[in-house]
Amino acid sequence: MNINVPVVDITGTLTKRTAIRPKGTDMRGQWEFWIDRGGTFTDIAALDPAGEIHTHKLLSENPERYEDAAVQGIREMMKVTGEFPDGAIKAVKMGTTVATNALLERKGERVLLLITRGFRDLLLIGYQTRPRLFDLEIKRPDLLYDEVAELDERLDAEGAVVHPLDEATARATLQAAYDKGIRAVAIAGLHAYLNPVHEARVADIAGDIGFTQITTSHQVSRLSKLVSRGDTTVVDAYLSPILRRYVDQVAGALDMGRACEALLFMQSSGGLTDARLFQGKDAILSGPAGGIVGMVKTGEAAGHRRLIGFDMGGTSTDVSHYAGDYERSFETEVAGVRMRAPMMDIHTVAAGGGSICTFRDGRFQVGPESAGADPGPACYRRGGPLTVTDCNVMLGKLTPAHFPHVFGPGGDQPLDADVVRAKFAALAETVTKETGEALRTPEGMAAGFLRIAVDNMANAIKKISVQRGHDVTGYTLQCFGGAGGQHACLVADALAMRKV
Repeated sequence: MNINVPVVDITGTLTKRTAIRPKGTDMRGQWEFWIDRGGTFTDIAALDPAGEIHTHKLLSENPERYEDAAVQGIREMMKVTGEFPDGAIKAVKMGTTVATNALLERKGERVLLLITRGFRDLLLIGYQTRPRLFDLEIKRPDLLYDEVAELDERLDAEGAVVHPLDEATARATLQAAYDKGIRAVAIAGLHAYLNPVHEARVADIAGDIGFTQITTSHQVSRLSKLVSRGDTTVVDAYLSPILRRYVDQVAGALDMGRACEALLFMQSSGGLTDARLFQGKDAILSGPAGGIVGMVKTGEAAGHRRLIGFDMGGTSTDVSHYAGDYERSFETEVAGVRMRAPMMDIHTVAAGGGSICTFRDGRFQVGPESAGADPGPACYRRGGPLTVTDCNVMLGKLTPAHFPHVFGPGGDQPLDADVVRAKFAALAETVTKETGEALRTPEGMAAGFLRIAVDNMANAIKKISVQRGHDVTGYTLQCFGGAGGQHACLVADALAMRKV
């Protein structure tokens, strides 16, 4: 049996690889798909009924050409234009950064938090940790909920009712939020993990009013400690509507039950779950978790057992540490948000190929905003802003002729290097005008922004390695993700790492 690992083709065209199963394997004419749906690009590997493996790449968002990249990629690989044939797809297994990027960019659902009276500011106060004690200006992470209101109820430490729920007040509060356009509610009672009676009743009232996302703390994290339980509840309410819309869209397009037998999503813990059970709290690191498993398998196959994972995509960069065992955490913080759910120990920063490069407040800044795939970087021919990807085009590290030709109205044009040079030149003039400094060249502007991005990513690696007592100079930096290879050597240099 030949099990050669497929190599991704960067031209963006459909490619065929060596058989992964013996010829003649009976798959009943079915396909299998493995998809990495990132913030900028979607990559697909497929096994056809003959046992041949194929790869494909598309922009994650291209509304003029298709509604969803994953479904479009499946159609193109199967050469299907209308309905999928009955039973044509055995399984689709997907990792997605939809939730990760929504959290990083704060683009989730508007949420109302309902919490026991007297604790309305508890999640704002948190654990009173001060990670940057000596900063002159403390910047708190933005709260995920739009509004907070108190529930007139109380249970004791054993779960017995001390003060019954005031249902009339709860209903009025929910109705007021609903009238403001809020459709997601997070409900967190002080001792609801012992007795969910009040949370369940409030959830019923919210359902009667018409809320489409109702998350209760006893369902998402039935453990003590209200801060972490409340935070996890808010995260789930904030992200689940986005995930549900995406999952429903994919499931509908694949005609689940008729054309496709199974749709599975990667969870933050590194395991797969049925699409119907995929929740916001378990999806934060859906895409990166699969990357770590692949990193370890390929790294060990090449003889490296101590690895620093460097997964740089279009919107975010995920870094991880491996020294013989997968590192998992139960309570963690992602993008300034605390949550309690099993997940791979991954540190995420808002620095990717699509991170927007700007000159604000007298200094160069990279991110955290991302251009995504629509409009995408300036070179994507969609009128987007300057990004880290454009820096690499400007410096010649990305050659348009060798990059996937998936841009322009027809999705068949290369990157536009001319518009990148013009925009960097214009920005250089703006910098000179505001600062009075000598005019920089477009290449000098790009190099400056790139140094900032590299420093951001190197600092992220220090957080999961050096700050925990690991000497990274003895590790191998394993890069993956669409933009990983462009920056791996620069990051390794910044950390004095010798193996990439």
